Amino acid sequence: MHEDASVTGRCGGRYALSEALRSSRADTLATFAAYERALPDLTVPQRVDLNPPLWELGHLGWFQEYWVARNPQRARGWHADPDASRPAGVRTNADALYDSSHVPHDRRWSLPLPDADGTRDDLAQQLETTLTLLADTPDDATGLYFHRLALLHEDTHHEAALYMAQALGVTIGDPRWQAQPLPEPGVPIKLPPGRWRLGSDIEAGFAFDNELGAHAVEVPATTIDGQSVRWAEYLPFVEAGGAPPPRYLRREGRTWLRWQGGRWQPLDQRLAACHLTHHEARGWCRWAHRRLPTEAEWERAALTHPAAFRWGDVWEWTASTFTPYPGFEPHPYRDYSLPWFDGRPVLRGASFMTQPRMRCARYRNYFPPLRSDVAAGFRSCAL
Repeated sequence: MHEDASVTGRCGGRYALSEALRSSRADTLATFAAYERALPDLTVPQRVDLNPPLWELGHLGWFQEYWVARNPQRARGWHADPDASRPAGVRTNADALYDSSHVPHDRRWSLPLPDADGTRDDLAQQLETTLTLLADTPDDATGLYFHRLALLHEDTHHEAALYMAQALGVTIGDPRWQAQPLPEPGVPIKLPPGRWRLGSDIEAGFAFDNELGAHAVEVPATTIDGQSVRWAEYLPFVEAGGAPPPRYLRREGRTWLRWQGGRWQPLDQRLAACHLTHHEARGWCRWAHRRLPTEAEWERAALTHPAAFRWGDVWEWTASTFTPYPGFEPHPYRDYSLPWFDGRPVLRGASFMTQPRMRCARYRNYFPPLRSDVAAGFRSCAL
């Protein structure tokens, strides 16, 4: 499931990558326009789960330019020196505005950012330069590494813009980013004990550094759900007093309502349970006498039973801690993985807000266990 789209993002050649970069930018600008309609002054509360939309937009162009046009070692791919001296870009003070590694989160609300039109002009120039350089780039994994990184980085931030829109009551009308009902749960997938090669190989195309170091692991016999837990299965736990109402939900009489697009609407309980914390997922599992899968169990089931294992409705919490695989070496974008090996759990899969290019069964996502703004849910295994 979703493999064809992810092949374009990770393994597509220059032409496919050029089209994907244009498409990603179009989605970025369309979602930013939704923010402009809902928030004319683009002001949002200063909270740890938000960023100023204007800063987010400028950061995307800056990141692409920093790692492609301004990167003197881009031809070396993941072997590039991240600290190599760089020339100035389209905006000479861009590093002081948009470098997320050095601009503290709480300062982003007070920076002297260019206005929306100026920021869009910057992005247009930056993308044009990126595409011009792409046309003369070697059509291989090393040569295309930073173009692919810039693409998937923008896709990741687009998803963040969508879940920030949910938090802010901004209406997103594009049907691609709407949750879809799930069928009734089917027969669980039974897997015998066996050895599984966990992780990716760089030879397969683009891979994030935390996916590399593919290694064999022993996986016990597993009986795992064929799809994510729906609200129909989760809400009886809440109604029994096992947990408070989840984020974006409230109950009026016997009816559950969902906060969506700035208003309360009746909840379709066939949807995957979403915006749950890791603790809420584990709490339901204890109540139901189930458990969360490990990431090895999840990956093995997804790749060996693609027809029976439905994924991509919500990010799925696992029982695994986000740790480096054997022989881990950080890639040039040092802050992608290295700072986050702090005990947080791994999420697998994708969500309805995820760009299809980002959907890869070996992708490892990671958020603190108390985050509930992300479109995250879970599936379970038999004890």
